[in-house]
Formats: sequence, structure tokens, C-alpha cells
Amino acid sequence: MLIQRTPSNIILSSEITPREVFEQRRQFIKQIAAGAIGGAGLLAMANREAFAQNASAQKLAATKNPAYVLTESKTTYKDATTYNNYYEFGTDKADPAQTAGSLKTRPWTVSIEGEVNKPMKLDIDSLMKIAPLEERIYRLRCVEGWSMVIPWIGFSLSNLIKKVEPNSKAKYVEFTSLADKSQMPGLRYGVLDWPYVEGLRMDEAMHPLALLSFGMYGEVLPNQNGAPVRMVLPWKYGFKSAKSIVKIRFTSEQPKTAWNMTAPREYGFYSNVNPEVDHPRWSQAHERRIGEDGIFTKKRNTLMFNGYSEVASLYSGMDLRKFY
Repeated sequence: MLIQRTPSNIILSSEITPREVFEQRRQFIKQIAAGAIGGAGLLAMANREAFAQNASAQKLAATKNPAYVLTESKTTYKDATTYNNYYEFGTDKADPAQTAGSLKTRPWTVSIEGEVNKPMKLDIDSLMKIAPLEERIYRLRCVEGWSMVIPWIGFSLSNLIKKVEPNSKAKYVEFTSLADKSQMPGLRYGVLDWPYVEGLRMDEAMHPLALLSFGMYGEVLPNQNGAPVRMVLPWKYGFKSAKSIVKIRFTSEQPKTAWNMTAPREYGFYSNVNPEVDHPRWSQAHERRIGEDGIFTKKRNTLMFNGYSEVASLYSGMDLRKFY
């Protein structure tokens, strides 16, 4: 059942104040100087730092796909794994790296169901063998105005879709993330109606860019980045890329997605990166690349579809201000 909430008791992603890495370090130094952090605190912070930088020692082999290579500099592994939106582990950007160690990614199963001829329930290792793994370097743009460039590992979602054989009623694909209070401390807060649900139109899901991802930077996904399996949709704002997926369901009706249900004026179902459609409270025309945070660094111009113009044909004839 959808529970209506008033704006006064909803914490939107857009309202969470970003903390830059240099700000955290400056505060940390101040606390040390003031004697506010003792030996145990230093050890705990060091452990969190180590977890963030070495989230998994397990390498993940993949063939580099030359069709998805960018000349832009990649975001550092440290930045990509310590500055995250993953509300199941907290609403601050630093929270997921500090709290996601509680997530157990083995055993893990993903149920594929709904309007398909061959429903399946696959363990994560079997799912990873559906198609050869590729490394693709994608931009990821967040609705809050920041972006990253990350080498992801996975395969096109279309490989799995073809395997389960959707029937003629299948018009959309719905993704459901894990919601387990024993592993995810952020679930105790009523930010969203858990579990987290996202969705795509079928032709979007079949597009080669839609990546079912199991890794990044040559390793399995860190917990805070959506382990053990997530979507990566580089032409859409980041919240469309569901993390820690446990169910993929094919439907005849448009899925009721988490952020769209909570704040429909701010988060449309399509959520394509579009510099011409402002967020109700700020412009989307520019972005800040994480890792380029110098005081004199100019913001980048946001590109239509985040620069992935090959998806434009999916929306031919659509009013992208209405279907935002």
C-alpha cells in the first residue's frame, strides 16, 4: 500500500548536503588536533577507509569492449566507492562505504518472473554466466548535479531478456532491490516505501547500453556500489540504476517506481539526462565531476542523454518535458 507523506517528513536525495572528500579530511584533522578522536576512533576510521579502498580483493575478468571507451579521465576507485547514493545504508554520501559491510552477497538469488515464457530463479554465479563479461567505461550522471566516469563489468541486459523469452504482454521491466533490515540500517528511516523499485520500458531494457553489472575497476562490485548485481543506465540519472537486485519482473503496465511515487514532480519515470529540463529547484544544465573539486574548476555542461545520443531514437516523437 502506498503511504502518502507530506514534504515535511520526506528526506529527498536532492536535499542531502554533499560532503566533499576534502571537507571530510579537514574535519578529521580538526578533530585530531582537538583531541576529539581517540585511538579507538582512529582505528575505526582507518578500518572504514581500508574497506572503501579495498571493498573486494576478488578480481573479475572481463574483455574490454572498444565500443564503450571514453577519452575522459576515469574517476578514481576511492572516489567512486566513498561518494555514493545508497539510501538503504544511509542518506549521507559517506554512509554506504561505512555501513555496507553488513551486506551478505553470498548466497544470492535473482528471480526473473512475470510475463515471460521461461521464468527463472538463478544464483548469482549462474546469472553471471548468461553471457560473456565485458568492461565498459560509462559516464554516470546524478540528478543532484555530480558525475563520474567508471569502468563497469557486466553484459547487456538484453542477453538475459532473450533467455527468459518475454511474451507479447511484456511492455516493461521492473527491478526490485533487496530490503533486509538486518543488513541495511537505512531501512529504519521512512525515506522511501521499501523495497526500492525501478523500471524501464521494454525497448529501453533491450538497448545495448543497458548493462547488467557485476563489477567495476576489474573487481566484483563493492557492497556500497550495489553488490552483487545492479543496473547501469548511462543515459539516465543515476537513481534509475537499481542496486542489489533480487527480482526482475516483466509487466504489462508501467512499474510504480520508488522515487517517482515519493516525489513525482522531481523524479519522472523516464529520468533521461536532459539539460533543458530543470529540476523543480535547480538547473540541470551543468554538472560537477567528482575528483575535479578545485575551487577554480569550472562545472561541465550537461550533455543530452549524458552524451549517449544513440538512445535518442527510443524517444522519437515524445515530449521530453512531459515525459521527464
